[in-house]
Amino acid sequence: MVAMSGGVDSSVVAGILVRRGYDVMGVTMQIWQESQTDPRHAGCCSLGAVEDARGVARRLDIPYYVINFKKEFKDQVITRFMDEYERGRTPNPCIECNRHVKFDALMQKAREVGCDMLATGHYARVRKDSRTGLYRLLRARAKDKDQSYALYSLSQEQLSKAMFPLGELFGKSETREIARDLGLALADKPDSQEICFVSEAGGYGEFIKKNRPTAFSDGDIVTEEGKSIGKHGGIGLYTVGQRRRIGLNVEGKPLFVLRLDPSGNKVVVGNNEALMKRSVVFDDQLGHLSKPTKVVGRIRYNMQPAQAVLYPGEPFTAEFIEPVRAVTPGQAAVFYRGETVVAGGPIRSPSAPKPARQLQAAPAVRRSERRKS
Repeated sequence: MVAMSGGVDSSVVAGILVRRGYDVMGVTMQIWQESQTDPRHAGCCSLGAVEDARGVARRLDIPYYVINFKKEFKDQVITRFMDEYERGRTPNPCIECNRHVKFDALMQKAREVGCDMLATGHYARVRKDSRTGLYRLLRARAKDKDQSYALYSLSQEQLSKAMFPLGELFGKSETREIARDLGLALADKPDSQEICFVSEAGGYGEFIKKNRPTAFSDGDIVTEEGKSIGKHGGIGLYTVGQRRRIGLNVEGKPLFVLRLDPSGNKVVVGNNEALMKRSVVFDDQLGHLSKPTKVVGRIRYNMQPAQAVLYPGEPFTAEFIEPVRAVTPGQAAVFYRGETVVAGGPIRSPSAPKPARQLQAAPAVRRSERRKS
């Protein structure tokens, strides 16, 4: 089964697998909601995407189906998305969709109809460790397209049944070239950039305001010392590191969101330097590590991996060698040894650094990694 979003990536996956001789079935998840103003253009898996995916299936001569996952998507992705913003956290809906819909509900459907594997258009790789027998999630060869960050939470069962053919390619240009070679009309179709279930003109803020008005009561914008310096229109409009909608300065320097206080309905602001942190507390969901480990990691999808030391515990703590900006509760922290994902989970908060004696090896990580590079 190939999950076809109507974009060039998943379309090329279907074409690659047909060429390799697999018995391929194309499926699009119907996830758009009645509340959307125009579901024809609501990103991947929209009505417009169905038309494109159906055309690709016709070109490849494979069976194609649309399966209704509206309830699963609403319960597991949209409701969680709004819950997190109301709690003063910033979610990543793509991670929740991968975890609960694509590789849970859709994978179950694949088994029910007799498919051995579920293939998607993600740029990532899966390898089975011959020594341990465990399946490992690896970064894509095309580092600028790597999507392992959004797949970190997949279980061993899910990884054993997942296929990511694009993870072996060297970039989007190669994907588009394959699409042209396959004769696919959407070879040059632009990538979808927006949250797929948000079609409101005002973006995610208007979406939450419409569907979860309790996240939008007026409150105070305060300094770290607790001094009120302005008003906000609801914490659902803000995230850590944000400058937009603040519009305030202190001594000529702009202010940014440092943290959100949902219990007091406050947005706490400060200067950019206050956003720089070395320590990150997160809930590891993989359970692979039992001792301090040198890694590289990301605390958001578009961040370049940075060197760190992981300290297992409940919860985990990551100590970055250089400060990272805007540690955001609700986002995922994902860490790698080499190409392999070894830890990951939702961020709780920044924290005080570990005692210096526990970080004596940290500078050596930086020097040794530079020698290796």
